[in-house]
Amino acid sequence: MPLTLPTGNAICYSGYRDGQSPGDKIYPSLDEIREDLAILRRHWTLLRLYDCSPHAERVLQVIEEDGLPFQVMLGAYLGAEVSNPGCPWGADFTDAELAASRAENQAEVGRLITLANRYPGIVFSVAVGNEATVDWTDHLVPVPSMIAHVRRVKAAVRQPVTFCENYVPWQDKLRPLVPELDFISVHTYPLWEYKPIGEALAYTQANIASVARCHPGKPIVITEAGWCTHSNGRGMHAAHAVQPLQATYIAELTAWTRAEGLLCFVFEAFDEAWKGSPDPLEPEKHWGLFTADRQPKLAMRPLYPDLVAQA
Repeated sequence: MPLTLPTGNAICYSGYRDGQSPGDKIYPSLDEIREDLAILRRHWTLLRLYDCSPHAERVLQVIEEDGLPFQVMLGAYLGAEVSNPGCPWGADFTDAELAASRAENQAEVGRLITLANRYPGIVFSVAVGNEATVDWTDHLVPVPSMIAHVRRVKAAVRQPVTFCENYVPWQDKLRPLVPELDFISVHTYPLWEYKPIGEALAYTQANIASVARCHPGKPIVITEAGWCTHSNGRGMHAAHAVQPLQATYIAELTAWTRAEGLLCFVFEAFDEAWKGSPDPLEPEKHWGLFTADRQPKLAMRPLYPDLVAQA
């Protein structure tokens, strides 16, 4: 049967606020999630969640209990199953650490299956891992292991199954995985590759086209595309990481993907202080369309004038 995915505005949602983080296992409360979803439901109907932690469970619980009009791409976070000397910030693990990580991956995949089956009317697809095969990842999973995880999930859920990754591995390394998937999920970040705003959309289009050429006929979804608003210069030109350019890129990206009928999850809903280095200008912290205190950035102000008035 041909694949049918929902349509509509889509966004990546990770609701960790100041003082919260998945690493510390301090999760947003039900009330905080309700506050976030009240904001997001005004413009988006599709959410992407990254793992099967208590955060994700609470999001699904709130959507069901409150009858909210969201559908969810639910993810499983897969940790390192091998060391990766190619990771710039270090990914050299002991045998014991890797064994523990592999065991946790099995448990996480089990949670993915459980939640997908518990919420069949909310979870419209499942993603088995995120950026776990690209050369620079600190949570490297070999492709044969990824295939095994995907096969386990496909045998146990009714939803379409995918894997979310940077556009580069899809062109070669992930060819053995593609036949196992119902659709390909691609990440594209012109800003991380030093592209100015005048070249950004064309670069995103080229990224997607490069994957499509390698896998003709395979459906493609953009599961991350966005623009940072503060930076210390790590991995990008700091002068490009500003709100007006985010607003321009998001507007251009949305217009193009809508015209093409291409499902695209904007990265991301809210800034997250826990990410990256302690530097407050660490770019990983500043990809939200809203600040960490839930104020709309420039790209969102026309849609949320009431929230701007409260600033």
